[in-house]
Amino acid sequence: MRLRKENILTNVLLGTGLYLLDSLRDRFAEGVDDIRGRARDTYDTASERVSRASDVLRGEDHPGLNAGVSLLIGIGIGVGVGMLLAPASGEETRRKIQNRFTRETEPATGTYGM
Repeated sequence: MRLRKENILTNVLLGTGLYLLDSLRDRFAEGVDDIRGRARDTYDTASERVSRASDVLRGEDHPGLNAGVSLLIGIGIGVGVGMLLAPASGEETRRKIQNRFTRETEPATGTYGM
């Protein structure tokens, strides 16, 4: 008789546990989907970073080279526009600069500080 009561008690406890777990399963299913979404986003971000890093290691992505080329192109355009819009020829401009600096300097006296 006692064995039968223990079996009934065990069955009731197992049934109650399964009922509670079944009701919690629906609640956790939403949480699992949220975790899956975050895991997918994290995986996508990590995959993108690894892809960019492998491109750099292979030499396919050169942000520094792109900036250097852009700088050289800008300097070339600036020199070209400067040559087209210069008010005088190069020879005249050099002569004016040379005259300006030679007039502003004082002649050397041969003594230091006197």
